[in-house]
Amino acid sequence: MKNYLMRYLNLGFLLLASVGLVFLGACNNSNQTASTDNTSVTSNSGSGSPTASASPAAKTNNEHGASKGGQVVETGTYHLEFVPEKEASATHMDLYLLKGDNHETVANAKVTSQVQLPDGKQKTVPFTYDPNDKHYTALLSEQASGQYQVRITADIQGKKATGRFNFNR
Repeated sequence: MKNYLMRYLNLGFLLLASVGLVFLGACNNSNQTASTDNTSVTSNSGSGSPTASASPAAKTNNEHGASKGGQVVETGTYHLEFVPEKEASATHMDLYLLKGDNHETVANAKVTSQVQLPDGKQKTVPFTYDPNDKHYTALLSEQASGQYQVRITADIQGKKATGRFNFNR
């Protein structure tokens, strides 16, 4: 009888320890990724569009090419880098649209943005291509203080590249 009791105790302890390790492993199973810049990119399950954080990346050269110091989203084969610059009466918005591993400039896209203003109103702002600086530019005339949510869509010969960004003014 004593042997059966010891076996059950040992089996119970082994089972309890195993369950404890499983729970410990499950609690520690976080998806951490290393990033070479200060921009965190996530996927917004509601729209499927990658999102970049408000903190701009430092201007660096990394595996994604030379950064312009903006928020970066990699979507499919496209690389979108958004750089908002506050001016006295508006916000100048730059978009660097690149393709492939070599990050070749895409010059033939139709680029538009949906901007949610701090008061919740929506505004559509088209971008135009600047062939001298090889990027797309737009001017947002709103001057309200607060956070602006920006959804940029680039139509490249029927293919869509979309990224979500934000900035504070």
